[in-house]
Amino acid sequence: MVLATGNLRSEISAAEYLDANDLSEAESPAQAWNALVTGAFTDKTTITHPDYAGWQALAPAGDLSPASRTSGLWDRQWPIRPDVVFEGGNFAHDSVNPATAIDDLRLLTTHYRPHLRLFDAFGDTSAAAALGANLSAGIIAARPELWPETVRGLVVHSAEWTPAMRKHFPNSASQAQKMAMLRRYGWGVPDLSRALLSASNDATLMVEDALLPFRKDNRTIKTGDMNLHRLPWPREELLKLGDDDVELRITLSYFIEPNPAERGWTRRHRYASHGLRFAVKRSLESLPQFRQRINKAAEAEDAGSIGSAAGGDDWLLGPIRDRGSVHSDVWRGTAAALADRDAIGVFPVSGWWKEKPALKRWDRSARYALLVTIRAPGAQVDIYTAIANQLSVPISAT
Repeated sequence: MVLATGNLRSEISAAEYLDANDLSEAESPAQAWNALVTGAFTDKTTITHPDYAGWQALAPAGDLSPASRTSGLWDRQWPIRPDVVFEGGNFAHDSVNPATAIDDLRLLTTHYRPHLRLFDAFGDTSAAAALGANLSAGIIAARPELWPETVRGLVVHSAEWTPAMRKHFPNSASQAQKMAMLRRYGWGVPDLSRALLSASNDATLMVEDALLPFRKDNRTIKTGDMNLHRLPWPREELLKLGDDDVELRITLSYFIEPNPAERGWTRRHRYASHGLRFAVKRSLESLPQFRQRINKAAEAEDAGSIGSAAGGDDWLLGPIRDRGSVHSDVWRGTAAALADRDAIGVFPVSGWWKEKPALKRWDRSARYALLVTIRAPGAQVDIYTAIANQLSVPISAT
């Protein structure tokens, strides 16, 4: 399901751009956890129509479309919205008139009455949602066997922030600034080729799996399984790269069952049936130590400490990545350090399946898609082939 965040409907001036967007909440049903929710950005800045001589594009190329709503005002426990952004067109303005949509800065689409006219101008988050559906359909057409959780995960996993977006938040940005960026742009602009292809220095692994989040111990519902995925890293090749910079991106996508009761968000009345989290083994960490850290993180989350598994450790987002039911983050470091980060743990955190045993959902399985990309820009080593050769050894889940 692909949804739009909704559009600003009031006039907007150049001085209000971005502030007005950040203060305009994404509209219902964009709060739905399992949907792929699209906002709009724009690369359209060229005005050629003589009626608008002297007018300027409101948004710079690569930045948020002026009509796009955000989730900057939402409470922290609700999902990141939008998840991603697609082209939605731009507004134009001069020194006198309010900013407005003009055909030069819109998208072209077919008219709904082709016997009257063939084409029409189109834009805003409705156009972005159509492009999001198109890209999702492209993934399904290329890989029809993939789960819906995987398709949504690939769209998010392939998304990147544009240079214009990154200008608002430098590398030294605080966690609050990073969250503001997520709630304005989502994870950025997706790309079909990135979603489907791996290059020699850019390889993506996909895992589709399931676990039992909870189990019954006498009359008590307790946290259930954790899956440990061993990664087929080309250790020798990574060690040869030594101090060269590499990037590890991980995306976890799953669906939840909404709480059937219309209750507010409290510890005993969570909206989601369950939550899943991922954690990556650190360089100097043994597998028993890694499992112990995951167990402590799951206990901390059940006590209300969101993001306990992510903390620090050179992750771009860290604790703020765990919102909603799709989580994505980037780790950057040396190739030698990545060589020993060879395991990912996927584990459950509490939800109403556990906290409402009378509804008898505690024994249900939870599917998920785990996407892992390693990038070594500029490396002279063929990372893709080295990983493909390792795949003769199966990736295990325990």
